[in-house]
Amino acid sequence: MTFSHDTALRGFASDNYSGVHPRILAAIERANGGHQISYGEDQYTEQLDALARELFGEQAAIFPVFNGTGANVTALQSLLPRWGAVICASSAHINVDENGAPERVGGFKLLQVDTPDGKLTPELIDQQAWGWGDEHRAQPLAVSITQATELGTLYTPEEIKAITAHAHQLGMKVHLDGSRLSNAAASLGVELRELTTDAGVDIVSLGGTKNGMLLGEGILTLRSELAADMKYLRKMNMQLGSKMRFISAQLIELYGTGLWRELAGHSNAMAAKLAAAVQRIDGVELVYPTQANGVFAQLPTSVSDELRQHFRFYDWDRAAGQVRWMCSFDTTEADVDAFTAKLEELMGQFATA
Repeated sequence: MTFSHDTALRGFASDNYSGVHPRILAAIERANGGHQISYGEDQYTEQLDALARELFGEQAAIFPVFNGTGANVTALQSLLPRWGAVICASSAHINVDENGAPERVGGFKLLQVDTPDGKLTPELIDQQAWGWGDEHRAQPLAVSITQATELGTLYTPEEIKAITAHAHQLGMKVHLDGSRLSNAAASLGVELRELTTDAGVDIVSLGGTKNGMLLGEGILTLRSELAADMKYLRKMNMQLGSKMRFISAQLIELYGTGLWRELAGHSNAMAAKLAAAVQRIDGVELVYPTQANGVFAQLPTSVSDELRQHFRFYDWDRAAGQVRWMCSFDTTEADVDAFTAKLEELMGQFATA
C-alpha cells in the first residue's frame, strides 16, 4: 500500500504542521549506521551536552526528551516537592493545552494569573505568591513563563530578569517554556543565553519540533543541582529515548550551527508580512501585536469558516471571532499572498452580502 499526501497543501494552523528541514533530515542520516550505546551514552548526546555548556554556560546540562509536554512536566517536577505549586499565566500552554498532564502526571497544582498580553510581571505573580506555611494551600514554589507567549508576545531580557529576581527573592524557582524560544531570540535580536542563563532562569524546555525538527525537545538545566536527579525523572515520565542519538543529532544541527536563528527569523518575517497584509483589509483587526511567528486577528466567524475550507487554521476565541494564524520555517511569500488574497475576496463578499 502506498501512502502519500498532497505536498502542495499549505495552511496556517500550526508550526507543527510543517515538515522537517532538509538539514535536520541529513543530520539524522549522518547519525544512522553502525552501533552507538543506547539511552544517552552515545557520542552525539555527549557532543550535545558540550554544546549546551558552550551556549548556556558551564553549569548547563541538557536532557533530550520526546515532546514539549514531557519537557514541561518533567522540568517543573524537578523544581517542586509533592506539595508544590506553579504560578503561570492563565493563557499558558501548560494550563490550557496539555490536557491536565501537569496536574495528573506531574502531580503539582497550577496557580493561574490573568494577564492582558500573556506575560507575567512581578506584580501579577504576587497575586498568587502567598500562603507559605499554610498546610491548606499548595505551596507556590515555582513560576513558569512562556517565551514567546501563547498570545505571540515576547518578554525582553530585562523583563525576565525582573521576574527571576522577584521569584528568587521569594524562594521560588523559574521555568521557561521555550517551545518558541528561537522565535523570540530571533525577533529580539539577542542570543539564547540572554533570555535564559543571563536572565536568571533556572530550567528551560528547549524547543525543536516547532522550528524544523522531526521530533524531540530538550530539558535544559541551568543550575547544577537540578541536573543530578533529572535522569531519574526523565525515565519515570517515559521521556527516555533508547536511540537518543537521533534526537541529539537534530538538536546539534539546529542549535550548533545557527540554523535555529535562520529558520525562526524566516517564520517571524512571514508572520510580519501576513500581519501587514491583513491589516489593510477592511473588517479585519489584529488582536495582539505580531512579535514572533503568530498572527492573532478578529473577523466575522462566517468568513473564518469559509476561509478554513481553503487554508486550515484554528479559532482562538470563537465567541469573539478571534483566530490564530501561524507561520512556519517553510512558509513562503506566495503562501501569504494566496492566503491574504482569499481573505480579502471573502471579506469583500461579506461586506456586500
